[in-house]
Amino acid sequence: MNRFAPIAILALSACTNPVREAPYTTEVVPIEKAGGFACAAESVQYAIGQKTSAELGSKLVAQSGSASLRWLPPHSMATMDYRADRLNVHYNDDMIITRVNCG
Repeated sequence: MNRFAPIAILALSACTNPVREAPYTTEVVPIEKAGGFACAAESVQYAIGQKTSAELGSKLVAQSGSASLRWLPPHSMATMDYRADRLNVHYNDDMIITRVNCG
């Protein structure tokens, strides 16, 4: 039994993963460098309670600094991907804006 112990230990040590440092580093890129668009939903919160319209949508995009606008109707599905340059406008069945956020 004792003569198989060194072989068993050697075999078990071969099953472990070696610890290695990551060969790369990550860098946080500020939004200005990434594309120049940053959504500022705080600046367009006044739209909550207003009726949706194409004109209002254009105004919200311009004032928030976002690159795109996504209208989110009630009872609909939306992708969960986060985009820092997109303004989301949620509205209810009466076409009244209920929430404005980035993503």
